[in-house]
Amino acid sequence: MRIGILGASRIAELAIVGPAQELGHRLVAVAARDRHRAELFAEKYGVERVLGTYDEVLDDPQVDAVYNPLANSLHGPWNLAAVAAGKPVLAEKPYARNASEALEVSAAAAAAGVPVVEAFHYRYHPVLLRLLDLIAAGDLGELRHVEVDMGMPAPSDDDPRWQLALAGGALMDLGCYGIHVVRTIAALLGADVAVVGAHAVERDPGVDASCTVDMTIGAAIARSRNSMVDDHYHFSIQAIGSRAEALVHNFIKPHEDDRLTVRSASGERVERLGTRTSYSYQLEAFAAHVVDGGPLPVDGADAVAAEVSVGPRAGGKAALTHDKLGGLSASVGVGLEPGKRYAIGGYSGGAGQIPGLTP
Repeated sequence: MRIGILGASRIAELAIVGPAQELGHRLVAVAARDRHRAELFAEKYGVERVLGTYDEVLDDPQVDAVYNPLANSLHGPWNLAAVAAGKPVLAEKPYARNASEALEVSAAAAAAGVPVVEAFHYRYHPVLLRLLDLIAAGDLGELRHVEVDMGMPAPSDDDPRWQLALAGGALMDLGCYGIHVVRTIAALLGADVAVVGAHAVERDPGVDASCTVDMTIGAAIARSRNSMVDDHYHFSIQAIGSRAEALVHNFIKPHEDDRLTVRSASGERVERLGTRTSYSYQLEAFAAHVVDGGPLPVDGADAVAAEVSVGPRAGGKAALTHDKLGGLSASVGVGLEPGKRYAIGGYSGGAGQIPGLTP
């Protein structure tokens, strides 16, 4: 497969360059706002050609598919542009800035028959699949609690992840993972997810430095904790059941730590699930889908549901309010009332079924 890259991003080396080289795909074109930066990127990573604009990448007949790692606010518009050009897209999360934009992308992709795949790479790694197997098989007993804990040191002050106009902040950069994990587990169990509380600490107006989202999965409780001002990197999932608990030590970077620890009254065991990167598994599945229609664990309906859950902006305001509200203000423009439970749109992913946020 011949891949074109939009932007010379930091994540590209791990997310697309390494996997493409491993799997034998060609990186045939790259463009960036700064052409010199694109040239340096191409030279460093062996990209065959540097083009002048993103549109030139999309229009290039030598490009079979596109990788979109642009700033969050640019995901939706360039995903739409790729669909219009007939180019399948592996798009970094989030899929779009908000639910309405995600719906537009999903509808356009479905109408054109062009896949736009949200890059929740963790979903493809054996460590996450093993956790889901343990839960589904009942090895943990009745699920009681899920905790997704994500933290990272603060980016520099000029980093796009701190900019409201670029859909920055902890919820969009990290929290989307935690909520996606919870929704994935809920789908596995055939349970509903509801947001029951949320709290954010703002760095700048409308941009959260940290946030916590409390949810339920049927009768179980769940929490997504996220900080972009932590003192170290940590990305764990803990699932606690009535008989045992399981801990995925690093679900974002299992190539650095592939442990899954299971503890019960009878003892503890550590499973090693392999240090091949989740990005390699992801690109392998994406290419199989583009070429042969192979299955994927995510689709457009899932991406829309995720944006309903975490969509960042309604009229320029942050999705997460301060603790005095105690709830989410979704990008669809719904003001949530304190103390009321809200259901996140289902995860069935059925064709044409666009989940919503309902009290």
